[in-house]
Amino acid sequence: MLRLVGLRTNLKLTGLKPLQRLYATEGAPVASGALRLTLACPNKVLFKNKDVTQVNLPSTAGSIGILADHVPTVEELVPGVVEVLSSAQADAEKFFVAGGFATVTEGSELQINAVDAYPISAFRPEAVRTLLEEARKNSTSSDEEVAAQAKVELELLEALSAVVK
Repeated sequence: MLRLVGLRTNLKLTGLKPLQRLYATEGAPVASGALRLTLACPNKVLFKNKDVTQVNLPSTAGSIGILADHVPTVEELVPGVVEVLSSAQADAEKFFVAGGFATVTEGSELQINAVDAYPISAFRPEAVRTLLEEARKNSTSSDEEVAAQAKVELELLEALSAVVK
């Protein structure tokens, strides 16, 4: 913190002002009307520079819709569904992500780095319910490590069970 104060003081002394973007469109190049999406996990890449119309994200700030020319931002993702809409497909492609980060940069580029991501169709509702029941039982365990692991699983499985009904 002290270094930042010193930096700000030095900037004032030299007459330089910190650069700030005041408006969402300031400095952003005009996009072609498409959003360029990359969706990757540590072990796979689901999309690489795919032109899409819109992406809906589950973030700590709530559900966020990203379109072309979106203001640059970084969002922390929570367990939930990433919806990818494109003009080439009538239905949205839906993926369950366990968490991660989404970064929107100038030029209408969206990079999603997910802990893990799978198509919603990859999950069987009965298997999710079974795992959820097991995690609920384990969350009350007297073994702290088992209970902690179960609480993490609960958060993930509750979000998943809401979408694979």
